[in-house]
Amino acid sequence: MGQHLAIMVGGPCEQIPSLKDIHSKELIWIGVDRGAVRLLEQGIVPQIALGDFDSVTKEELKHIKKEIADVRVYQAEKDETDTELAVQIAFDEFKPDNVSIYGTTGGRMDHLLNNIYMIFQPKLFQYASKIRLLDVQNTISYFTPGTHSLTKEQDKRYLAFVCLSPVEQLTIKDAKYRLTNTNFVHPISLASNEFVSNTVSFSFESGIIAVIQSKDNET
Repeated sequence: MGQHLAIMVGGPCEQIPSLKDIHSKELIWIGVDRGAVRLLEQGIVPQIALGDFDSVTKEELKHIKKEIADVRVYQAEKDETDTELAVQIAFDEFKPDNVSIYGTTGGRMDHLLNNIYMIFQPKLFQYASKIRLLDVQNTISYFTPGTHSLTKEQDKRYLAFVCLSPVEQLTIKDAKYRLTNTNFVHPISLASNEFVSNTVSFSFESGIIAVIQSKDNET
């Protein structure tokens, strides 16, 4: 049985689900920059903490180094973002079946877009189907060409098919709004679809699609 790995990034706290509902003894954590502080505050010791740590104080970094055995400090001036480094390390060193990333939404828009599009990095593209971005309202999963089945998350209502590239022959079955062998020549978000049962099936022949399950803000 493969392992599940989770990465905590330093995005806004209000966008992060309750860690009590996420954490388990089997779950491997990587803390990225301020995400390492956030995990320690919740009593979770990640296996690795990494980043340039420009968003933590000297005292917080000292605490990180005291509590976490493997701390990797990088220069701020580098080609990869801290999150991209964490994802690459996750697959290189742990070879997980899937990676869930928290703290990547909200806050600065450039960070959000970088996180959504990081799967196009040549080193990461091969792992796209194993990566998810999650917050309190959304789960973003990536799909490459083929036939796929989605299972409804219990608390989610909406379903979006986001074509991150040109997509050929997209067919959506068993959803409120269906498609048959439809081509899209540019990126487009097919938003506000819905499940009508617990599963939806879809297929396409070329391109890459991000599927978002979401719910309205409850506040």
